[in-house]
Amino acid sequence: MTDLFSFASGNLQVAAPYQPLADRMRPDSIEDILGQEHILGQGKPLRMLLQAGLSGSIILWGPPGCGKTTLARVMARHSDAEFIQLSAVTSGVKDLKAAFDRAAESRRLSGRKTMLFVDEIHRFNKAQQDALLPHIESGLVIFVGATTENPSFEVVSALLSRCQVLVLKPVAASALLTILLRAMDCDEKLQRPPKVLVDEASLERIAMMAAGDARIALNVLETCCEVARQQQPETPVVGPELVAETFQSKMLRYDKGGEEHYNLISALHKSMRGSDPDASLYWLYRMIEGGEDCKFILRRMVRFASEDVGMADPFALTLAVSATQAYEFVGPPEAHLFLAHLAVYLAAAPKSNALYKAEKMVKQAIRNGQEPSVPYHLRNAPTGLMKEMGYGREYRYPHDYKGGFIDENYFPEGMQQTRYYQPTDHGREKQTAERLQKLWPARFK
Repeated sequence: MTDLFSFASGNLQVAAPYQPLADRMRPDSIEDILGQEHILGQGKPLRMLLQAGLSGSIILWGPPGCGKTTLARVMARHSDAEFIQLSAVTSGVKDLKAAFDRAAESRRLSGRKTMLFVDEIHRFNKAQQDALLPHIESGLVIFVGATTENPSFEVVSALLSRCQVLVLKPVAASALLTILLRAMDCDEKLQRPPKVLVDEASLERIAMMAAGDARIALNVLETCCEVARQQQPETPVVGPELVAETFQSKMLRYDKGGEEHYNLISALHKSMRGSDPDASLYWLYRMIEGGEDCKFILRRMVRFASEDVGMADPFALTLAVSATQAYEFVGPPEAHLFLAHLAVYLAAAPKSNALYKAEKMVKQAIRNGQEPSVPYHLRNAPTGLMKEMGYGREYRYPHDYKGGFIDENYFPEGMQQTRYYQPTDHGREKQTAERLQKLWPARFK
C-alpha cells in the first residue's frame, strides 16, 4: 500500500516511460534499414562511405516514416560521432549555439566528431539556416537535415551548396511486412503473455494501409495487439476487422501546403490534357480523399476548360462554371460527384490550346511594342464635342451589311493585321476555323 509518507521518502516505484513500438524497433545498423535500397544497397556510394566511417553533411528528403531519423543515427554510429538531435519546430538560434558549444567542447576534450541532426529543417527561417553555415564550413559539425518538403524551395541555396541531398522513398509494402514480422518475433512487449495471434493477411493489410510509413505501420500493430488483449484476455487475436477499425481509413500522404499538393494537381491536369478519364478520376480522388480544398481543384479545372479545351468545345467552360456553382449549392461530400462529372467531361473533350497560345502571343506583342492610339472610327462618341472631333466617324455597322459582316480594319493605324488566334481542326473549333477563313481569307489561309 502506498501512502503520502512513502511517496515523500521516494519509495514510490515509478513506471518506466512509455516507448512506442516504432521507437523500440528502430534499426541500429545499415543492414536492418529496409525500403531504401536505392541509396543503401550493396555497392551504393553512401553504404560504402558509412562502412568506411566517413560522412559528409547531407539533407535527407522523404515522406514521414521512411527512416530519415533512423538513417541519421546509424550514420553517426558508423562515423563514431556524438549525435545531437534538434527539431526545427521547437528549436532556435539559442539551441543551435548550445549545440555548437557542445561540439567544440567535445572536439577539444576528446577529438571526437559531432553530428548535428535537425529534423524538419524546412521550418527554420533564413537566419536560422544561415547560422549553420560557418560551423558546417569549418567542420565543427557534420550536419544532417531532414525534411518532408522539397529542399529546392525550403532550404536556402547557401546551405544546399554545402550538403548532398539524398531522396528517401516511401517504404514499400513488402518491406513494411518484413518490419512487422520482425516486430512480432523480436519485441518483448508484443511477445509477453498472453501472446497475440496475428495472421499474415492482417499484417499485409496494415502494410498496405500504412502507405509507406513504417512508423504508422508499427504503431497500428501495437494498438491492435493491445486492443486484442482487452477484448480477449485469454486468447487475443488480431484479424482484418480489428485492423480496419483501428485504421478507420487508409493513410494518405498528402500535404495541402507542400510539394505533393502541386504534384497531384499537375498529375490531374496532365491526365485530363492526355484525354484519360480514368487516370483523371484517380488523381482527383487522391486529392479529395487527402483533404484538398475542392474549390482549389475547381478553379484549376475552370482554367483548364479554356487553356486545354478552349474553342474545341466551348461548352466545357460553361460546364466548369456550372459545376462550381453546383458544388456551392449542394456542398460536400455529395458535391464531390460534380467534380468527377467535370473531370471526365474535360478529359473526354476534344483539345485545343489555340486560345492559350494566342493569349501569350498578344501579351508579348503588347509588352514589346508601342501603344498606338485607337483609330477614330473605332471610338465611341457619347457627346457632341466628341462627334465634332471625329469620334466614330466612318464607322460601318456590321449588322447593316449582308451576313452581318463587313471587311474592316480593327487594328491601330499603321499596325500590321497580325494573326494571334490560330484555330485547330479539333472538335467544334474546326467550324470556327472554316468561318474565319471565309471572313478573313488573307489572314486565315
